[in-house]
Amino acid sequence: MSVDPLTLYKLMTLYMLNKVNFPLTNTQLSSFFQDKGYTTYIQFQQVLAELESTGLILYEQVRKVYYYKITKEGRETIDFFVSKIPVEVIDDMDIFLTDNKYEMRNEVSTMADYFHASDQDVIVSCRIKEGDSTLLDLNLSVPTEKMAEIMCNNWRNASQDIYSGIMKTLMRKDEKTEKK
Repeated sequence: MSVDPLTLYKLMTLYMLNKVNFPLTNTQLSSFFQDKGYTTYIQFQQVLAELESTGLILYEQVRKVYYYKITKEGRETIDFFVSKIPVEVIDDMDIFLTDNKYEMRNEVSTMADYFHASDQDVIVSCRIKEGDSTLLDLNLSVPTEKMAEIMCNNWRNASQDIYSGIMKTLMRKDEKTEKK
């Protein structure tokens, strides 16, 4: 029995989100569907909207990036209907996820955004995540939106050094405490 294309794309999206332990971005998901020739960008956006409206996926927007993850109901749905996805399509998704997992995880594990706290302050919120766990959540007050944008843009490349520096500093033994 064949599944209509829109339903197939929904099941494929649920399958992909279920196979990873981190959220996937709109770009990561839609690139797969477009690069493999499964559907158009517009039709795929409809798929995401319908999955979100039915509670099978959730999204978080950080700056202009949408991060999607599967819900409990989405997991139950894909567990029940995974057999409706053709084996060749599952192979395509598995290969894509295996080949790109490291880059995709890195891309979504570091997030930065900013918001206005008052008329004068802009808060830059920088985060490092691993799966559903937050490793670092750092909020910095800066005087201008331009500075906030620069910090957000630099966060991905600098985050590991900053995290490492904080951990080393906080784990350093205090000589005064050692003498007591």
